[in-house]
Amino acid sequence: MEDALQRFWTALQQVGALAPMASESVPVDQALGRVTAEPVFARTSVPHYHAAAMDGIAVRADETLGASETSPLQLAVGTQATWVDTGDPLPPDTNAVIMAEQVQDLGDGRLEIMAAVAPWQHVRPMGEDLVATELVLPENHTLSAVDLGAVTAAGHTCIDVRCRPRVAILPTGSELVEAGRAPLQPGAIVDFNSVVLAGQVREWGGEPTRLPITADDRSLIRDRVAAALEQHEVVVVNAGSSAGSEDYTASIVGELGQLLVHGVAIRPGHPLVLGIARDKALIGLPGYPVSAILTSEFFLKPLLYRLQGLLPPDRPRQKATITRKLLSPMGEEEYVRVKLGQVGQRLMAAPLSRGAGVIMSMVRADGLVRIPRFSEGVHAGAEVDVEVLRSIDEVRKTIVAIGSHDLALDLLSNALARRTPGASLASANVGSLGGLLALSRGEAHLAGSHLLDEKSGEYNVSYIERHLAGKRVVLVQLAGRVQGLIVPRGNPRGISSLEDLARDDVQFVNRQRGSGTRVLLDYELTRRKLDPRRIRGYEREQYTHLAVAADVASGAADAGLGILAAARALELDFLPLFDEQYQLVIPREFYESALLAPLLEIVGGPDFRAEVDALGGYDVSSMGRVVWES
Repeated sequence: MEDALQRFWTALQQVGALAPMASESVPVDQALGRVTAEPVFARTSVPHYHAAAMDGIAVRADETLGASETSPLQLAVGTQATWVDTGDPLPPDTNAVIMAEQVQDLGDGRLEIMAAVAPWQHVRPMGEDLVATELVLPENHTLSAVDLGAVTAAGHTCIDVRCRPRVAILPTGSELVEAGRAPLQPGAIVDFNSVVLAGQVREWGGEPTRLPITADDRSLIRDRVAAALEQHEVVVVNAGSSAGSEDYTASIVGELGQLLVHGVAIRPGHPLVLGIARDKALIGLPGYPVSAILTSEFFLKPLLYRLQGLLPPDRPRQKATITRKLLSPMGEEEYVRVKLGQVGQRLMAAPLSRGAGVIMSMVRADGLVRIPRFSEGVHAGAEVDVEVLRSIDEVRKTIVAIGSHDLALDLLSNALARRTPGASLASANVGSLGGLLALSRGEAHLAGSHLLDEKSGEYNVSYIERHLAGKRVVLVQLAGRVQGLIVPRGNPRGISSLEDLARDDVQFVNRQRGSGTRVLLDYELTRRKLDPRRIRGYEREQYTHLAVAADVASGAADAGLGILAAARALELDFLPLFDEQYQLVIPREFYESALLAPLLEIVGGPDFRAEVDALGGYDVSSMGRVVWES
């Protein structure tokens, strides 16, 4: 990436495409966030006269000498003292103000004072804030609200600022459709990348233009890029930057100008195009949303800041502990999105989905972890350097939940944010057993769990005693829930029991090892003497109930074991089979902490109980009750 940036900057410098933008004059009240194109000097002094800083009397300081409580001094109104209000100009030949509270009016044109004042006491002298011709703001300064006040006070009504870099964003791909089109056909993809890119450009001080969606027609794409170059400083082509049969960006850049880079050793974001045409910057971003977002951060953001005469701001960095092992391919620098939370004295970083097409991994991310090119990854528990995307104060208000997935946790996260602004619930779905192991390592505040003890029929307690021995733990009931088979609408395969999963015409999708749902399934298969090897798809694993439902909805599977709420969410049919208990495992130190107090109050309240009950398939009668503690 460093080599690609250097090649890009050098080429842009040679053609003058890195020089700061020309200036334009704008009204001061419209200049917030703009960048000064030249230094701003005061046209008038502030204040432009000697002004009283207090309500009181204006006097000559030398005429107050000797005044004290034991020897008060009397002054004549009009000749030795003049009443003034705050902000009034000082009368001629006066140089101090005595506060009204320290003056006794004798009622016959005489005033009594009991303390002397020094010259210029309680006076704002002319030019105290600014003197005419003094520098107010330097060139290349980003204007804040208080800057606008200072510029106005200094006598300016307009200010010269850098023109905003104009950026054309061209979304390409025959599969793209505008947002709002319904119904979406299979293969159609809503163009949201250009919305994100336009937002980034505005955030970085540029002026974006979203061009029309352009089909995979090389000549049409070329013509639109050429036209955009006439009116913009930067042209961004989104998608078509790889090496497929309909990836035209690189060849178009080469035809219109100079192709500098095609492919950068970063993940996500490998298929990047950098070039110059008509002395303008041309950037081809990958089509996957996370790839597009990150590569625009790395290449477009610094370009826009340089065109405004600025350096891009550095994000804060923090040391954190990674919660699970990450393998990374050699030869490519990888940027992993993580969710952060303060657990005890450690900042924990839970990796989110690494898929380049998963935009929600960027929505949920609190930080980025960079894995160097020639590293094979990091081990669980390793210390990593995190580029923090969210306020560290907000991170410290984050409750880290690692364990089993349930839709009620999404409702709980929203209820927490609604009740306590700035607070959040970060959930990592690693299964019930994975959650208990995370608690044993001190990596989470709580874990959702529904692990069935096959011998006792009890949930969670035996597993807690085994994996959290020595820890004081509180087990809180969230809800009873129904587990069953999620099947397509109308149940076309006629599935009615677990035994049907062994049929040759049924494709199954499973939950991951260590999840409570997987433990329940394996227990029931053993009890029924069903061989898992006879179930097609038994080895295909998903990490959430919604992911299982999505597989069924898409046709990738004919059935999956999950909860009713997930089936309802995607309008699928549901065959109820088992009742189970979903509970929150909370170390006592966190159960009694101020951090978890709002969450526990929500769980124990009627409003949240009603929200979960409305999902369907839940028994919320005991929600919030402590069912066991060690």
